Amino acid sequence: MRHGKKFNHLSRTKAHREAMLSNMACSLIQHKRINTTLAKAKALRKYVEPLITKSKTDTTHSRRVVFSYLKNKEAASELFREVAPKINDRPGGYTRIIKLNNRLGDNAQMAMIELVDFNELLLSDTSSKKKSRRRRGGKKKAADSPVTEVASNDSQEAIEEAAIVSESVPQEVKEEKVEEATDTAEATEVVEEQANAEVVEEEVKAEETTETVEATEEEVKAEETTENEESSTEEDKSSSKDGENEEDDKKE
Repeated sequence: MRHGKKFNHLSRTKAHREAMLSNMACSLIQHKRINTTLAKAKALRKYVEPLITKSKTDTTHSRRVVFSYLKNKEAASELFREVAPKINDRPGGYTRIIKLNNRLGDNAQMAMIELVDFNELLLSDTSSKKKSRRRRGGKKKAADSPVTEVASNDSQEAIEEAAIVSESVPQEVKEEKVEEATDTAEATEVVEEQANAEVVEEEVKAEETTETVEATEEEVKAEETTENEESSTEEDKSSSKDGENEEDDKKE
């Protein structure tokens, strides 16, 4: 009979339930976030939050009490070293349960349980929000007329100064634009000069190459002409020798 027993038995015996919750608490402390069923997450929250509160007082007695529940030296030491300093200023509510989709096998409601102070995304979002600076006070009534006159004079002076500044600003902007335009024009001129110089260098190189080619062709032609002349002279000599030999033969 379960008269007066409001906690969830999770369909397990006492020993099985305590061992399961101890293992889940160790996993939550080490990994800072675990996925489980919604019923187990709610039972784990009641089991682990008193242990986190106990870790705020780092004494030998509190360490022994926490170790008697967790039965894991690494988880107990991490709870006192890393988790306790972060949650020291928080007066409870150390965990957060977020519902997930149902499980495919048995359609059980799944949930994610995590330590609140170790979710960096949510902490960065809360720190980035700016406080509103709205003034909710009503309009003050004008008590004395001299004060209102002084305020009106100050406001007129402020308006005149603003007009002067607004008139001077466009001139400065125009001057800056003119300077930027001159700088861009000078840059374009320099780029064009460099391009023209490169074109002239290429033309000079092309002319030099054509001259060298023509010179080599002339040398080749001159060598051919000299060879032809030498061959013709040799032929003349040989023909003259043949003629002399014939004359000698005739004389004999």
